[in-house]
Amino acid sequence: MPTSRSSDLGDLERAVMTVLWDHGSGQSVREVMEQLDTGRDLAYTTVMTVLDRLAKKDLAQRRRDGRAFRYTAAATREELTAASMRSGLETLDTGDRRAAMLHFLDQSDPGELADLREALAEVDRRHG
Repeated sequence: MPTSRSSDLGDLERAVMTVLWDHGSGQSVREVMEQLDTGRDLAYTTVMTVLDRLAKKDLAQRRRDGRAFRYTAAATREELTAASMRSGLETLDTGDRRAAMLHFLDQSDPGELADLREALAEVDRRHG
């Protein structure tokens, strides 16, 4: 499961995670490199280093395949987003999480609020 560092992704790490999410089966460094759309040429070792960092952050899993590794995302986009949101709430020193949530909601557009209402209704049905 993603760690609290999951919100600390840089642009290249996010791009690599997108490749892992979009191509669910294990990807080699070369396969990830070929599918990256960053607008710049990247060295094989750069992509390998990013994948290694993602594995150390527990955001990617790797398994040996011969002499190479194959990488998959350790969690879905949604799970990573939820972990990031939870981490943000848990870092508040004041303990006034409700005020933070209200501030967040005040800045939400009607579509986001509708999504939230639907999500809350789903949670109520599950725990109902």
